[in-house]
Amino acid sequence: MTSLLHDDSLSLLTRGYNFGARIWRRASPRARAAAMRLLGDEALLVRGTTGVDLFYDESRIARHGAMPAVVQATLFGRGSVHSLDGDAHLRRKSTFLSVAYEDEQVARLAPLLEREWRLEIDEWLSGGRRSAYDAAVGAFGRAVMRWAGLPGTAAARTRWSARLAQIVDGFGVPYSPEFLQATINRRWSDRHSTRLIEAVRRGDLRPADRTALHEWAWHREGGELLPPKLAGVELQNSIRPMIAVARFVAFAAKELHDRPPWRERIAAEAEMTGSLVGGPVATMFAQEIRRTALFVPVLPAFALADIEFDGEHIAAGGRIVLDVLGTNTDDQHWTRPHEFEPERFLTAADYETMTAFIPQGGGAVVTGHRCPGEKLAIAGLTAAISALSHPGLEIADSGLWVDRRRLPTKPASGGKVRIAGTGTAAAAGARCPFHR
Repeated sequence: MTSLLHDDSLSLLTRGYNFGARIWRRASPRARAAAMRLLGDEALLVRGTTGVDLFYDESRIARHGAMPAVVQATLFGRGSVHSLDGDAHLRRKSTFLSVAYEDEQVARLAPLLEREWRLEIDEWLSGGRRSAYDAAVGAFGRAVMRWAGLPGTAAARTRWSARLAQIVDGFGVPYSPEFLQATINRRWSDRHSTRLIEAVRRGDLRPADRTALHEWAWHREGGELLPPKLAGVELQNSIRPMIAVARFVAFAAKELHDRPPWRERIAAEAEMTGSLVGGPVATMFAQEIRRTALFVPVLPAFALADIEFDGEHIAAGGRIVLDVLGTNTDDQHWTRPHEFEPERFLTAADYETMTAFIPQGGGAVVTGHRCPGEKLAIAGLTAAISALSHPGLEIADSGLWVDRRRLPTKPASGGKVRIAGTGTAAAAGARCPFHR
């Protein structure tokens, strides 16, 4: 591998989502692998369909220990499924598949999403000023916690949702006060979820079968129940990803603001179907949001053996880093990859077979590391997009810029939503002429 005179780790913190592009400029334009140094180790940045195939080949690649400890502990929790490989990963993931992946589980969530987003629409039409992001944190949190069988009032669910959303917001900025707050919220959430697991095992709580709370309380490995804290960690990993979709909602608000014809199409679809969830037009828009929105730029792993890939060599123990953003916008797979074109998903019957589409990981869902909650995420995002397209609402111009250096990021304002016609120009026209 080409010797590098510096470590690229700092560049990830300072350049954020521009990190990958900087590394690729050192390689040939059509390269699938680029040499770099990360956290003191030699590494390969890989992209595209062949890069995805390599990264998710468990005979050559391991995930255990690859994620920086501060990220693993804060975002996913110690000992979680994200750090496992092989049979241990499959045993743990089987419960995630049962809880989140099956169509009946998506069907259970859909009416809860519908209800919460109808309430958010009513709130905005009554003069509410929550941003699209803040509304999504609450709506998704209340819906997914009811779906998961968690007890509590709507207000309590909203408060916990805000904590979980802040963990997602703060895990990638270890140099800032937001990271300290994320650590505090992580500890609170771990204690709370542990108590829920213990209450179920004592018989004080009796969640319905097949709900996340029930399944994690009674999940066994090697004949033994998971320790309560670890079961609580995986309970959070069953609900937090839905709340994290709020970041996609903020990007959706920006794109809807910039594309009035799409808002009109989606609004017409929701009116015709009488539903906010699952409309084909809204789903196309949601998939293009997931392809283009800035969320996790890269994913790390270790090479289990010496690997030759695209003319580069990495020794066993070296780091393999998958460029998620670079793969979702790979010009060798996508036509006009940097253009926002939802129609590209019009004929995409099965997004899971699209190797270069990895907004929530790649590989096989059942046997690999791909997130089993994508169906839930898509359902939630389509509901939000349909709600934001309501003809009685509009998205404000201000605060839609995006800081590409911050990990993770979103439009600065979160997407301000207001009653249609109450913008600056309309408000000025409505004021008394003697007080202009």
